[in-house]
Amino acid sequence: MALLEIRNLKKSFRAPDGSITTVVEIPAFDLEARQRVALSGASGSGKTTFLNLIAGILVPDLGSVVLDGVDLATAKEAARDRIRAVSIGYIFQTFNLLQGYTCLENVLLGMSFGPGSDRGRAEELLRRVGLGDRLRHYPRQLSTGQQQRVAVARALANRPKLVLADEPTGNLDHRAGLESLALIREACTESGAALLLVSHDREVLAQFDDRRDLLALNRAAHAQEVAS
Repeated sequence: MALLEIRNLKKSFRAPDGSITTVVEIPAFDLEARQRVALSGASGSGKTTFLNLIAGILVPDLGSVVLDGVDLATAKEAARDRIRAVSIGYIFQTFNLLQGYTCLENVLLGMSFGPGSDRGRAEELLRRVGLGDRLRHYPRQLSTGQQQRVAVARALANRPKLVLADEPTGNLDHRAGLESLALIREACTESGAALLLVSHDREVLAQFDDRRDLLALNRAAHAQEVAS
């Protein structure tokens, strides 16, 4: 059984004028434990929506999202929150760091939603990402690349089985972006986590042997409709 199994997934949104746009419509998508996959797609193609469906932040209109044997599509909100805290590490494009808290506190807060805060592990993770001398710095006192490193440490804090990375290099310059990507891949390998990364950057996508295209996945749904 795959770590992540998605079947007949569909998500639509209603515009202010009442029209409905289907953003995600994917017949099947699987991810094995420890597997690393890069998902490509242009801006506005539904990449973030797809990740949010996997994370249980959004609930699909139809279909199933089974993570480690639990269907997030039918689970209650409290159960989705618990699974996300324990089994998923999410690296947001905008980092989503709490500005009023230090680097260490941001990681500890991420831990508090899972098994519980572990100061020793939080400090170790920040040292591993090169921020051992920035534990008590606030996000505003860090460079963009350093903020990304805090986000990586926070995502790995609860030893997740799956790491989701949404355009993790999108706000970084070229050199910092490649360094961040290498860090994410290395950290997932060390922790044994599967990685699903979405990006529109060809150089980032080229770093992965397993690359999939969101538009092609959605096209598969439309092809099935035509065939039926």
